[in-house]
Amino acid sequence: MSVNKCDQPIGVFDSGVGGLTVLRALKDLLPHENFLYLGDTARVPYGTKSAESVIKYALQAGGALVKEGIKMLVVACNTASAVSIDSLMTAYSPLPVVGVVKPGAEAACLASKNGKIAVIATESTVKGGAYQRTICRMHSGAKIIAKACPLFVGLAEEGWTEGEIVEAIVARYLKPLFAEFGEEGPDTLVLGCTHFPVLHGAIAKVAGDKITLVDSAETTANTVKRILTELSLPNNSDAAGRLSFLATDSAERFSAVGSAFLGGAINLADVRSIDL
Repeated sequence: MSVNKCDQPIGVFDSGVGGLTVLRALKDLLPHENFLYLGDTARVPYGTKSAESVIKYALQAGGALVKEGIKMLVVACNTASAVSIDSLMTAYSPLPVVGVVKPGAEAACLASKNGKIAVIATESTVKGGAYQRTICRMHSGAKIIAKACPLFVGLAEEGWTEGEIVEAIVARYLKPLFAEFGEEGPDTLVLGCTHFPVLHGAIAKVAGDKITLVDSAETTANTVKRILTELSLPNNSDAAGRLSFLATDSAERFSAVGSAFLGGAINLADVRSIDL
């Protein structure tokens, strides 16, 4: 029996549970779509790995989702988007592949009034320069300074998202970054890792109300919706879409930790452990 392509799930993958913030935006905007999320929790974080390793892991994760039968692949990992998006597009063409870097850069350019944009991300994303290059192409006069904030991933994974200790760590990273822009400072801060929105409250408190925080989740969801429409692939069902999950490490930990990122409980029965 043939499968209706519109009914197929949208595949989403991340190095861990951070990409669930993107999945949350996707399901809010596209409530009738089915989603299959893969968290490569056995190898998190990607942000400290070499480009070669990230490309290898991304192709393995993407391949696992393609085998499950998906109609689109969303790379909900800034590091993988920055390093491996071209490799994924080539490997799985003509499957539409969407990353989070370009939508995040677009949102930053729209938000910034003075053209001074700060980017915080993982080491690999910062060193790769994907946000810097993409923002510069869209806003030629922009001043962009990026800084790696590796401890943020650990804080988010452990559920340490607020309080004096968290704010002190955030300030240790952000204050020197903002000072590099001079007296006026940046007016936009890009959260260039999908783990970072969980720390939104602490980051916003340190950044102050003159700096707009941008994450790519909502903009990525809008991009996915547009592409689905262009390719005549929207799910036309009136029923709520299904959420299913794959994890390369403990399903129990994925369910417990991931719930905070998704903004709702993850049923352990919906999480399947796999090897890549």
